[in-house]
Amino acid sequence: MMEIITAEQLMEYLGDYILDSKPKDISEIQRLNYEQNMSDAMAILHKLQTGLDVNVKFTGVRVFEYTPECIVFDLLDIPLYHGWLVDPQMPDIVKAVANCSYNQLVEKIIFCKQSENSELMAEGSVAEQFLSNTATQLTYHGLCELTSSVEEGELCVFFRNNHFSTMTKHKGQLYLLVTDQGFLTEDKVVWESLHNVDGDGNFCDSEFHLRPPSDPETVYRGQQDQIEQDYLMALSLQQEQQQQQQQQHHQGLEWEQLPEGISDLELAKKLQEEEDRRASQYYQEQEEEEEAAAAAEAAATAATAAQAQQPQGAASPSPGQPSAVGSERKRKEPREKEKEKEKEKNSCAIL
Repeated sequence: MMEIITAEQLMEYLGDYILDSKPKDISEIQRLNYEQNMSDAMAILHKLQTGLDVNVKFTGVRVFEYTPECIVFDLLDIPLYHGWLVDPQMPDIVKAVANCSYNQLVEKIIFCKQSENSELMAEGSVAEQFLSNTATQLTYHGLCELTSSVEEGELCVFFRNNHFSTMTKHKGQLYLLVTDQGFLTEDKVVWESLHNVDGDGNFCDSEFHLRPPSDPETVYRGQQDQIEQDYLMALSLQQEQQQQQQQQHHQGLEWEQLPEGISDLELAKKLQEEEDRRASQYYQEQEEEEEAAAAAEAAATAATAAQAQQPQGAASPSPGQPSAVGSERKRKEPREKEKEKEKEKNSCAIL
């Protein structure tokens, strides 16, 4: 009976659901695999508030490049769909796009443009034209495949225009959950039909009855505000990422920047090397101090010997000269430091 729920509450709810949905009576290998997937999902769960990185492939409505973000949908058992498909009746586009993901296709277009091979240049041009003509990330072939693939009454997630929407199917028709800010005051508008690629669907209430907005102008302004907010959010995320990269670049590390994906063993070796370097520097400073002490001791011994050669009345040292007892103390100190040094060499650091 809640009317308002915060993002933190949603994250907590999803996290608890993932933990509680751990399957029972599975093998040890399956359990370890599930726990690893659960750990990966928890690590990227916070991204649900801002955006997930998914990379579509143009061969099927449920075909995505498998990334850690996709694990969340698998663990929650929520189907993820898209409708950005190549029409198989267009062989030139099928050949140009092939089995590429979106990111791979962009790289292929750049490569083909730089090539001197006329066939590759033509193929790259066809692929680029396909992306331009389907900029809304939905094709009619994809819409037909969606309609036949989504089951009646199924709740799923639909990816389009870099956004995720809740989608369902009612009486053979696809509907998207209305979440734009412009509909905030439209309490009767819940669903929007998805029956063409242009985005002008029909609005319906919770029972899928037609419910046009009461104030279309307010809705339009709200939709524009939503678009601007989405743009600002994307800009903010980009700036945050750049700042993190700059911070990493300027970190005062005393060894080279750690590469991404460094193993625990490599990190331990790095730390041990740094510890060895510091220990070597410490021992060098100790040796310099001992050499200085030894030089002072030699000077004191020479002065004592010179005094011993003086007449008996002058045998007692003057106030400014060290006594024989003081010289003996100085001779003991280097030996004690040698023992401490040997003890430190035999010790080890636990990381």
